[in-house]
Amino acid sequence: MADTSDAIIRVRGLRNQFGSQVIHDGLDLDVNRGEVLGVVGGSGTGKSVLLRTIVGLNRPAAGRIEVFGQDLTSLSEAEREMLEERWGVLFQDGALFSSLSVAQNVEVPLREHSNLPPDLIDEIAALKISMTGLPAEAGPKFPSELSGGMRKRAGLARALALDPEILFLDEPTAGLDPIGAAAFDELIKQLQQALGLTVFMVTHDLDSLHAICDRIAVLAEKRVMVIGTMEEMLQHSHPWIREYFHGPRARAVVGA
Repeated sequence: MADTSDAIIRVRGLRNQFGSQVIHDGLDLDVNRGEVLGVVGGSGTGKSVLLRTIVGLNRPAAGRIEVFGQDLTSLSEAEREMLEERWGVLFQDGALFSSLSVAQNVEVPLREHSNLPPDLIDEIAALKISMTGLPAEAGPKFPSELSGGMRKRAGLARALALDPEILFLDEPTAGLDPIGAAAFDELIKQLQQALGLTVFMVTHDLDSLHAICDRIAVLAEKRVMVIGTMEEMLQHSHPWIREYFHGPRARAVVGA
């Protein structure tokens, strides 16, 4: 497990609120450099809200978020943009631009954040597409011409376009059949190890938690209730945690 003193993301006292509805209150979380962290929780616990808040798509009501040692709320727009180039995000179903081809989707961050010549951008996009296991002929296709699994891989290629240090994944295996989900898990693990990525993964997929996560953070009661390894989750006494990690689906995963 990664050294707890080497947190690449630090969240302290986070409060997320929409109107009178409080989603998070006093939430603390450290994500360690080089680990794969799985974030789980029941419906309405704000798993995706937490991800969106860390990457700046949702402004918190209170609290502090540090990424790479920098307080996100104190940065100028230019400083924030430079920091955002150091992470990539894969939203559910890829969130691709429907009017652009796969290759053009992957090229968007390169065109926006670099001054590279067009030929080199084309080459980098082709490389990223290949890295995610898509065939070269997927590049000219539009998202509507791809399967759900291929769209996720295309979205992953775009998330990797700028060689990020952190990869944020929002339910990456949702909607995939078991074989496709297992293959995607294996892809994430291979890329994480090859590229030295830190991975923050919102998921409900017990197979993913078993297969690739170094630690698991459980959201409950508006905060991170517990964080630890799968072995620690299996020993925890909280009713929801016991039901989640020892229920029928969990027993099928662990072969109990």
